[in-house]
Amino acid sequence: MMRPRKMKLIELSVLKSDMNSVLEYLGRKGVIQFPKNKKNEASGEAENIKKIINRLNDNALFLNIHAEKNEKNFDDDNIPIPTEEDKLLTENICQSAENLREILRKTELEKRSIDETLYEVRAFSKLNVPFSELEQLSYLALRIGRIDSKSRPLLRENLGNKAVIIDLDSEDHILVATSRKGRFSLDTQLKKVPFEPIAVPQDYRGVPSEMIASLEQQQSNFEEELKAINNQKELLRIKHIQEIERLLFSWNIILVIEEIKSGFTETERLYNFSGWIPHDFAAQISKELVELTRGRIAIRSFSPEEVSSIKDGSEKVPVYVKHGAFVKGFESVVFSYGAPLYGTIDPTPFVAFFFTVLFGIMFGDVGQGFILLLAGILINKGPKMLRRFYKFSTPLVAVGISSMVMGLLNGAVFTSEHLLIAPTRAVTGFITGRPVDHILNILPLEESGGSLRKLLFFFAFTIGVGVLLNSAGLLINIINRCTLKMYEKAFFSKTGLAGLLLFWYALFIAIRIIAGGSLFMLDIAGIVIPVLFIFFGPVLWRLIAREKPALEHGLMTFIMEGFVELLETVSNYISNTVSFLRVGAFALSHAVLSFIVFKFTEMLLHSGVTGSLFAIFLLIFGNALIILLEGMIVAIQIMRLQYYEFFNKFFTETGVEFAPFRFNEKRM
Repeated sequence: MMRPRKMKLIELSVLKSDMNSVLEYLGRKGVIQFPKNKKNEASGEAENIKKIINRLNDNALFLNIHAEKNEKNFDDDNIPIPTEEDKLLTENICQSAENLREILRKTELEKRSIDETLYEVRAFSKLNVPFSELEQLSYLALRIGRIDSKSRPLLRENLGNKAVIIDLDSEDHILVATSRKGRFSLDTQLKKVPFEPIAVPQDYRGVPSEMIASLEQQQSNFEEELKAINNQKELLRIKHIQEIERLLFSWNIILVIEEIKSGFTETERLYNFSGWIPHDFAAQISKELVELTRGRIAIRSFSPEEVSSIKDGSEKVPVYVKHGAFVKGFESVVFSYGAPLYGTIDPTPFVAFFFTVLFGIMFGDVGQGFILLLAGILINKGPKMLRRFYKFSTPLVAVGISSMVMGLLNGAVFTSEHLLIAPTRAVTGFITGRPVDHILNILPLEESGGSLRKLLFFFAFTIGVGVLLNSAGLLINIINRCTLKMYEKAFFSKTGLAGLLLFWYALFIAIRIIAGGSLFMLDIAGIVIPVLFIFFGPVLWRLIAREKPALEHGLMTFIMEGFVELLETVSNYISNTVSFLRVGAFALSHAVLSFIVFKFTEMLLHSGVTGSLFAIFLLIFGNALIILLEGMIVAIQIMRLQYYEFFNKFFTETGVEFAPFRFNEKRM
């Protein structure tokens, strides 16, 4: 299609009870773009959903489930908005994970307390000092005594993880250890139970061995307990990983719906909203919405020319283009510059064609082109890690084939000039009766054989491509201006019909003179008439449109603007045309670089084993350098030619790209 698809604005009035299902349907279809309304504050329901999502995400991270990094792409049609069962499942999963997390937290704290106590006790276990002096340790506060076995559970509950209770023997003797800062709290709790302190003999030295053994046993018990808890965690992860990923996607869908609804007008029972939709989808979407709501919906549709905001220019119709695989790969080149205005010609097919041709001209080599072709195929069909570069796959295939075709013409295969000589001679001899080594000689190395003349013809050919590209831009601009009813710019401007006729006739004269012809009196008219239309264009249009005064800003301003416009027209057309000499220059530089790599490789091959190894390295490295570095430079130069020599002819105003409301993981 040479123009963007026709669009319609549909207005919908939907019952609040049907709103979620309607937006869910539209989000899955991905065919409607809502106007950029000012959003109201998020509803209470949206805030509640965010809390659920944050809670679910938090528990997913605890279970080592990284949903946002999972490469699995869900089928939107299989994931509905959360049901009552999903809400209950979400609560159960979160509660199970949170309970396990709390158990893990407490166990880790208790084990840490045991570890710290054991570390310090071991450090002082072999000190030959009275036991009573160990109470002066920087970390520990120790209490030894007797307590009734029935009171021990109460003491353990009261102390929690603030102290360690160690059984010393079977006669209810215990040792209680706590941090130095917790000794007052410990003494308070000991007073609440029948704890009878025991006086340690003055001559008793060291730390009781029972204390170390008990601490080590408790440490081992906690390690086993932590291992069991982590096993439970892994089982919980395996059990719920798919459910958590699905629930996160599902809850995000309903969150998007709630946020979208906040920008719509609502009454007590209805939501009223509008959106742009492709014309050929409108009837089917309307029918399915009626079926979905069982007729509880009001739908009206309008053509762009019926919409007041479009007529007064306060809003633009979104542009939706649809291309085949080849052209689609070049959409990013156009839309990175700007979207075309609705109703105007879509330049993407022209960009795809000229980009492919220009790249092949500047980068002609069968082997290097094959590498680009292979890279495009691998990105499209290869490993998932390459899929992120998917949008480059088609352009790489296209320019790879183009480079291979040019390589066949100039006889280059991985910089080698000899591999294609035999088949080229066979083909040219069969067709013309005069076999040649290379159909196209870009490097003028031969003093005879017309090599230099062929090179000049090649540069003339590149200028011819530039003429085609410039002419295409001018024709697109003329058609676009007529479509938009901007007839002055379509006929009397430097990028309109007058400018095109001046450009074509000047080229006609130049070609005729180069071919040995001469100037005629008719040539004066061919040049002067378009110049007069450009110079007097504003006045002529105001007279045709019956606008007064004819000289809107006065005579002097009119004369100055006219001369500036003419100078700009001439300089632009000359620079725009000559600029395409760079295409030939880059083709020549590619040939020179390939020639250098080939000649050095050829010289090294005759220098023994070491030289042969260096030759192989140079051949591989040289070709890699050409493909990566020069390939990138060539692509940049083509982009420059497209932007400055083609787009500036008609891209005087950009449109709005169609960005439909849809559910997808990136948005989630």
